[in-house]
Amino acid sequence: MESQRGWIGRSEAMERLGVKSQTLYAYVSRGRITARPDPANPRRSLYAADDVARLRGDAPAGALRPATPFIGSVSRGEAAIDSRLTVIAGGRLFYRGSDAVQLARAATVEETARLLWGVDSDPFRDLKPRVDTVVGGSHRARVYAALARRVDEDGAAGDRDRAALAREAAAVMSEVFDALAGPGPRLHLHQRLARAYKVGEREGQMLRQALVLGADHDMSASAFAARVAASGGASPAGSALAGLVALVGSPVARRLEAANEMVTLGRRDPAAALRSRRETGGIPGFGNAAYPGGDPRAAALLGSIDIGADLRAFVDLGREMTGQEPGFELALALLARRLDLPRGGALDLLILARLVGLMAHGLDQACDGSPIRARLRYVGREPGAH
Repeated sequence: MESQRGWIGRSEAMERLGVKSQTLYAYVSRGRITARPDPANPRRSLYAADDVARLRGDAPAGALRPATPFIGSVSRGEAAIDSRLTVIAGGRLFYRGSDAVQLARAATVEETARLLWGVDSDPFRDLKPRVDTVVGGSHRARVYAALARRVDEDGAAGDRDRAALAREAAAVMSEVFDALAGPGPRLHLHQRLARAYKVGEREGQMLRQALVLGADHDMSASAFAARVAASGGASPAGSALAGLVALVGSPVARRLEAANEMVTLGRRDPAAALRSRRETGGIPGFGNAAYPGGDPRAAALLGSIDIGADLRAFVDLGREMTGQEPGFELALALLARRLDLPRGGALDLLILARLVGLMAHGLDQACDGSPIRARLRYVGREPGAH
């Protein structure tokens, strides 16, 4: 009966998608599938059949998933957060209504930040270099150090308006990239990163595109962490640092690291590397549940870089073995190998890209968000029991 009204049970949803319960719950937590309590048994959940059909690719061509969630769709234990930033619809990624792939063709990181931060004036204009730039350690350590210093220096978000917070966020971004590139001309952020990696203008354009495409992506633990920090009054740097801590331990980061390791091994013997991964838990980097027809970010990035015949053969063989298209994590790993970046360079790129989105979530929460409330329910031993 519920199936006829557009709602199906857990078993049917898993059967239609061909996934296990953990994957189904992940779809719900990411907002890809709407869930609601079963009226007949509130301890169980029902799932929107239309959302399941979209993930299967059965929805009519060009159909967009509504950006506004179904009222009352939040399941027990979940928090409902309104966001004006990013949405995946019809197999495409949008930043405030603008197609991210189209934006990445020419937009700079600064222009992308201005869009996601929701400001009219340029917050990067007239920024001066900081004399005591963070030095020493790996690129990632310098990113953390630059952010931590600003957390210590900057005041709470308080009652400052969006424009003031955006200017502070721009200064934080500038200091982070200077920490990587060192002192030099006031170039665009992607050009400073190219200087840090000692690559040319052509390769710098590849970095620019990767940074724009990776700026934000749907709701995630890192975005939630940034919003929780901002809800408590954290500065833009504080929101970003909280989000990065969640990002580096996330499944996305683990998939990226696995894909990077596989690509490194696959350069010598693609077939052997792919077979080894398939036999020990699956081939990482191919497919993305949010994009049943293929990740447009990966297609855009791989379409603009010459990864060489050896890595191209690796991609083709992986596509044949998995039946899926490359994902964005694999594209970043291939770019890192193409530019011969240091170990961990692929994850460093994602971290730098996501700084824009994490501070966007912080600004959005500080300026327009409602308080985030969570209830802690104690389920431990009875007090006094020994």
